[in-house]
Amino acid sequence: MHLSEIEFGSLLSYSPRGNSDAQCRSRTITMALKNDQYVTVGSNQMLMSDYIAENLSTEMIKLPFVNFFNVNPILVPVPNSSFNRTGTLWVPQRLANALFKKGLGTKVVECLKRVKPLPKSATSLAVNRPKAIAHYDSLTVEKILFEPPEILLIDDVVTRRATLLGAANKLLEAFPNANIRAFAAIRTISSPEGFTNIYDPRVGKITLRGDCTFRSP
Repeated sequence: MHLSEIEFGSLLSYSPRGNSDAQCRSRTITMALKNDQYVTVGSNQMLMSDYIAENLSTEMIKLPFVNFFNVNPILVPVPNSSFNRTGTLWVPQRLANALFKKGLGTKVVECLKRVKPLPKSATSLAVNRPKAIAHYDSLTVEKILFEPPEILLIDDVVTRRATLLGAANKLLEAFPNANIRAFAAIRTISSPEGFTNIYDPRVGKITLRGDCTFRSP
């Protein structure tokens, strides 16, 4: 892998621990996103993927990652850890399609494919979570008819996110002249003391050190 760092943007944050009202609500929101459930927004019901896209579209000029979208990137959803079978819920794909419908991106390109299933990071102990190189080796890129100058990886939740760095390296191999960044709807805040608010738009970096990935913030 040649890429040791990738820039990402995230809109919301959640705390897997902690007992404050906001921390508990953040877990409810994250579960709603992972299942792309309907949520109540004002007097309307909408899918979480549509809610994220609506918020980005409305607030984009104020967001710290506005430059991720104003360069007209193609949107590449991150594959699930297992194979994406017909009928399987694929939240990054739903997010990417919702963003595209709001004019945030030139098109959705499902060119990243998982060729080897990996354990789910969310349900694995930290020591057993797949590293970036494992994600890189488990992915392939289906060639498309053009080489995009800007690629935005789309994911639902970012933790340390070895997935994003492995995926970015695989895309860079196929499109060596592309600028590759990532957007995740929700950012995990592992320490309860570090959690400040559910709505917490940020730009950060995922960095490879040795064979481990580190995220900031």
